[in-house]
Amino acid sequence: MRIDIGQGVRLFVDVEGLALVPDGPLMREKPTLVCLHGGPGFDHSGFKPAFSGLADIAQIVYYDHRGHGRSDERPSSEWTLDIWADDVVRLCDALGIVKPIVLGQSFGGFVAQRYIARHPGHASKVILSSTSPHMALERKLVMFEKLGGKAARELARQFWSQPDPQTWAAYWVGCRKLYNRTEPSDPQAAQRMLVRDEILLHFVAGEKQGLDLLPGLAAAQCPVLVMAGEEDPVCPLADAQDIAAALPPQWAKLVSFPGAGHGAWRDDPQAAFATLRDFISA
Repeated sequence: MRIDIGQGVRLFVDVEGLALVPDGPLMREKPTLVCLHGGPGFDHSGFKPAFSGLADIAQIVYYDHRGHGRSDERPSSEWTLDIWADDVVRLCDALGIVKPIVLGQSFGGFVAQRYIARHPGHASKVILSSTSPHMALERKLVMFEKLGGKAARELARQFWSQPDPQTWAAYWVGCRKLYNRTEPSDPQAAQRMLVRDEILLHFVAGEKQGLDLLPGLAAAQCPVLVMAGEEDPVCPLADAQDIAAALPPQWAKLVSFPGAGHGAWRDDPQAAFATLRDFISA
C-alpha cells in the first residue's frame, strides 16, 4: 500500500504481524519495528523474508524511502538525509506509530543516524546495522584489498572517489561479491530488488563525500544497538566503533560478529537475530 505522509508524498509500506495479540484476559501490545533499507537507490525487499522471523515479538513496518522502489518518484532536490530522516517521523505520524524501534541497515543507518540528531526523543530504541558515520575511504580500501586483492581496492577507489555510471558498474561487478562471506541463501533476491542508480550516484557524488554524522549522535535519548560484521568491507568495524564512541555511553551497545560481512544476519543469522531479539524484547 502507499501511504500519504503529507505534501502529496506517498511511500510504499508493508506491515507484517499484529500490533495487539491476545494474552489471557488482555490484549498485549507489541513494539513496532520500522525498517530503513540500504542503498541508496535500492528498496525494502532485502529485509524479506529473513525479518519475518521477528514478527512474533514485534509488528514490522517495511517501507521504501522517498523516491525509491515502489514509493512515489520525487525530484532530486528531495534526495537528502534531512528529508529521508524527517520522513521516518512523517510516516509514523501517518500510521499512528508512537515510540517505534527504528532499524537502519547500511544507507538506512545513515538515515537513522540523522534521525537521531533531528528527532532524538522520537524512538524508543534505534538499531544501526552495518553502517558508517562518514566516508573514511582508506578503511574501505584496506578491507577491499584484504578480501579481494589490489584489483578490488582499485575498483573501490575509483567508484568512491569518482562515482559515475561506469565506475559504479565496474565496482558492483567486481566488489559486490566481497560484501559477505557466505553465498546468498536466496540467489534470486537481487533480481527482485528495484534499483534506481541515479539516486545512488546523486548521493555518493554529493552528500556522501563530506558526510560526518558523529556530532549528531550525542543527541541520542534512547538505547542504540550498533551491529557490525568484522569482515565488512564497505562499512568496516572501525566505523561502527566510531559510532558507538560518539553516542552517550549510557545508551550505546556495540556488538560485532566475527566472520560476518555487510548485514550480519546474512552471514551469521543465528547470532544476529538472537542479538536483535534480545534488544527488541529488553
